[in-house]
Amino acid sequence: MTQTLPVAPWRLFTVEVRAVRRLSPSFVRVTFTGPDLDRFADNGYDQRVKLAFPLPGQREARLPEGPDWYARWRVLPEHQRNPIRTYTVRAARPELAEVDVDLVLHGDGGPATRWARRAQPGDQIVIVGPDAGHDGEHGGEHGGVEFRPPAAAKLLLAGDETAVPAICSILERLPVTARGRVLLEVPEVGDAQPVAAPPGVAVQWLARGGHPPGSRLVSAVSAAAAELMSGPSVGVPVTELNLDVELLWEVPISVLPTPLYAWLAGEAGVIRTLRRHLVTERGLDRRAVAFMGYWRLGRADPV
Repeated sequence: MTQTLPVAPWRLFTVEVRAVRRLSPSFVRVTFTGPDLDRFADNGYDQRVKLAFPLPGQREARLPEGPDWYARWRVLPEHQRNPIRTYTVRAARPELAEVDVDLVLHGDGGPATRWARRAQPGDQIVIVGPDAGHDGEHGGEHGGVEFRPPAAAKLLLAGDETAVPAICSILERLPVTARGRVLLEVPEVGDAQPVAAPPGVAVQWLARGGHPPGSRLVSAVSAAAAELMSGPSVGVPVTELNLDVELLWEVPISVLPTPLYAWLAGEAGVIRTLRRHLVTERGLDRRAVAFMGYWRLGRADPV
């Protein structure tokens, strides 16, 4: 009798660049293709993946093979360790063996930005992504999707440019009956992008024009919360996180029925401020909101 081996939730996809499209001053869309991307799970919403970029002077990325690839990657000398960064899938087309990822062109000159500015068809990287063949003990769930709103709840989605791909992907999957507000803070006016949203969801782009991250987002979220929440609620004090040593990633595993569900992601210091405001000052139930510090000002992306 033939025994079928279990399929892991995630796998390494060796891919190459099929196309590069500059979307705006701060965003570039890279379309990847590969021989096994037909096995890439199209989970939608805010599905996270990891991209492994080439080392300086190279056009190809390589990661150790096997189920223990990550442990083996971690012990490599730094000059031999391909840089890995976390991104959101913007679109997946398994039938065409294609995946789109939108990258932000930060001015910090990090490995992802340097690669994105020079990317061209034929360049090769590795995507660590969900395997469509996984049918594990959780019903095939891969992880990496944090958007889990209860039915009928109003929505408040907010974030900076690093959250734009995730929020846009979420918007395109929402039912036509969805209602709520979306706030997107971006570096420049020209970074606003067309995105499909249900008629009951208002989308607002906030250009900060050289001001610090959060300079437009914090006040906009406060105003939107006041509009969406019905009446005053009793706030609950939250423990302040030390972002120099702690990761801000507070996501409810299961969300109880609630009139408002919030999803917020971006620079960790800004998200910490919004966490305090919504939970302590506005009284939003922590079980009805996802707070995610995607990045920390002045620090490299954790892997």
